[in-house]
Amino acid sequence: MGVDVASHFVTYETVGEIAHIGLNRPEKRNAISDRFVEAIADAVARAEREAKAVVLYGHGNHFCAGLDLAEHVKKTAIEGVRGSRRWHAVFSGIEHGTIPWFSALHGAVVGGGLELAASTHIRVADETAFFALPEGQRGIFVGGGGSVRVARLSGVARMTDMMLTGRVASAAEAERWNLVQYVVPAGEARKKAHDLAVVAASNAALSNYAVINALPRIQDMAKEDGLFVESFISSFTATSPEAEERLQAFLDKRAARLKAPGAN
Repeated sequence: MGVDVASHFVTYETVGEIAHIGLNRPEKRNAISDRFVEAIADAVARAEREAKAVVLYGHGNHFCAGLDLAEHVKKTAIEGVRGSRRWHAVFSGIEHGTIPWFSALHGAVVGGGLELAASTHIRVADETAFFALPEGQRGIFVGGGGSVRVARLSGVARMTDMMLTGRVASAAEAERWNLVQYVVPAGEARKKAHDLAVVAASNAALSNYAVINALPRIQDMAKEDGLFVESFISSFTATSPEAEERLQAFLDKRAARLKAPGAN
């Protein structure tokens, strides 16, 4: 395990090839302020340099309760726009970087916290996690990318319901709505996220890059455009030296073969 580096807002440690980044403002339920966003940005840049995958989690009883409203309420309209666009840039660095991110969710995953989680590639929730978008009740609107990322995960109808009514979703509901991919017992989300990150880190780096960058873009394309781009991405990744070695290992029966769940 690498040295744990802590700031007022973020902790950073390495476990093998995996960076563990912790949201570290538990006294405020990890509510995100402007300085907090910059601390996340620094951690994202460091992980891009050092790690093959990332686990993002929250210290204390909650993953993240969202935007620091005490700071936000004092902003002018243009300051609010600049703040929102900064969130977009930092969260895009997670979603469209070069390595996969796994978020371990517990307690509140609310507002901006859900927007942050939605920028990661795989979300693991423990049974204590709950999900909400209370911006409608606060007289505001999502500003951290939720109208794009959360709506694409759950669908516009689900997100509309959450914002208009203040509906709070359990971890089980969030899994059914595609907000999370795994639900585990309380206290086990970080371990599960780490185990998944280790698997992903063992993939070819170019394959991981294609998965996290090509797939979402292809979803935005017309059907025939997506199929055309898929052909080029498929061909390009297959010509890398690492792909050639892995494919040959499979053909030579030196690589592990897939098994059905529960099979011996």
